[in-house]
Amino acid sequence: MADDLAGILAPERVLLVARTLRLPAGDVAEWEVPGELSAVGPVRHAAEERVREWGLGVDPLTVELIVSELVTNAVRHGAPPVALRLLRGESTLTVEVRDGAPTAPHLRHARAGDEGGRGLHICATLADAWGVRYETDGKTVWAEVALGDPAA
Repeated sequence: MADDLAGILAPERVLLVARTLRLPAGDVAEWEVPGELSAVGPVRHAAEERVREWGLGVDPLTVELIVSELVTNAVRHGAPPVALRLLRGESTLTVEVRDGAPTAPHLRHARAGDEGGRGLHICATLADAWGVRYETDGKTVWAEVALGDPAA
């Protein structure tokens, strides 16, 4: 089939094929986050608890820290509505934080005396991958953590 497609396409054309997967409802956890910093703690603890319930081979405290940093950034620098999603995959856990602002997050290297500016750097260090998806009405910042052995 690939050879047939290659024969049809002109050499300067590219064909991208992607397979999408719908996750079962039990593999998705979602929370709406009020636009105030006091909401970060409860949603962070809820995410940690869900990771423990799922029995994933990932340190719940790592997930808690990633959630805390991404949600704090969305509340401080983003725009409502803010939402958190955890996606349990076969080999990864994805943390997604969506907000209504189109502004790009910046990976900064804070100086020793700076009070802030370390959030995305912390996430990039703890996560196996991270990035941003832009939408017409905002963005989603995501971080992916590889799952290990749940018994470990």
